Amino acid sequence: MRGSIHPRSIPEIFSFTLRDSALTLNSTNPPAIPRGGLGTLRQRRRSLRSTLIATLCALAATVLFAAPASAHGAMETAGSRTFLCYEDALTSTGQLVPQNPACQAAVAESGTTPLYNWFAVGNRSGATSGETSQLIPDGSLCSGDSNYYDFSGFDQANANWPKTHLTSGATIQIKYDKWAAHPGTFSLYITKPTWDSTQPLTWEDLEPVPFSTATNPASVGDPGSIDSYYYWNATLPAGYTGYQIIYSIWARSDSTETFYGCSDVLFDGGTGQVTGIGDTVPVTNPVPCNATYSITSSWPGGFQAAVTVTNPTTATMYNWTVGWVMPDGETINSAWNGTLSQAGSLASVAAASWNNVLAAGASTSFGFTADYTGTPAQPSSISCQSP
Repeated sequence: MRGSIHPRSIPEIFSFTLRDSALTLNSTNPPAIPRGGLGTLRQRRRSLRSTLIATLCALAATVLFAAPASAHGAMETAGSRTFLCYEDALTSTGQLVPQNPACQAAVAESGTTPLYNWFAVGNRSGATSGETSQLIPDGSLCSGDSNYYDFSGFDQANANWPKTHLTSGATIQIKYDKWAAHPGTFSLYITKPTWDSTQPLTWEDLEPVPFSTATNPASVGDPGSIDSYYYWNATLPAGYTGYQIIYSIWARSDSTETFYGCSDVLFDGGTGQVTGIGDTVPVTNPVPCNATYSITSSWPGGFQAAVTVTNPTTATMYNWTVGWVMPDGETINSAWNGTLSQAGSLASVAAASWNNVLAAGASTSFGFTADYTGTPAQPSSISCQSP
């Protein structure tokens, strides 16, 4: 699965390719009637028709599967949210199942399609490429307000996004995936030291001048995999500590298409280490919570379950979300005392307006019914986060 295109993304890539490419079929003058009469002419026409159909099919197949014909890409170092959530979700079976709580929350909102198309946070609606606040509204910077796929889940403010650990003032090699190759300019911005990490990113949160730019930088590898990328050296801003966002803009010079991305970084003296991906994800919730899952009844083809949410701290907890991975074949058909979201095998329930505040040591619960063939099982993993 790594470096491949998910089948569901092929129709969209096909439509982009058709907009970037022109396929013209030129007609020719009718042939003269050959010696042998109209019967021979009909045979030749049938032969020409067969040849033309075969040629068009070959051309269509070339357009359909030539994904690199349309520009796509994302930051690999420092990794963008979509790229690192893709890395976090990789499994041995090829299924993408996020482990990181922030990645889970993004999938709960936008589905799994963004994980399979992590390189496509693009927008071609601008009058020119590289547009900023004129095109992308505040709160939608990380998704690029994309008109390709729904990346809105990646706009969420969440302390648990995977992070790259860096050293302020150091020089690092930037790697930007070359899923498709096109000329253009890359610009990297940094958040201001006073930005509010509890709110979705706005243009006012960013320093007005990029700390690094690169036009048509060097690259390695053939387009269409994570092993192909553009690269250049960048000096990180000095005087920074703690959690910041590096915001990337790739403006094509041959199109109005632009790609955007948020890379969550931690200036703590690191040298590029990435945390928050894989099976062991450190949870840094401001207020942690506990979730206990139990099956309350079952019947042939289905069951009912309850989940108890507890605030184990000495402080009041505001809002909570519980997420878990459902076994293959399980489908939830109703839920109560919470707002249910399903995306593939991932299910999540967010607090309702009447149970979203839990005093120290207090508990609440929600329930659901599900269709399932076989003996209902406990989920392989369950998480609880607040807010």
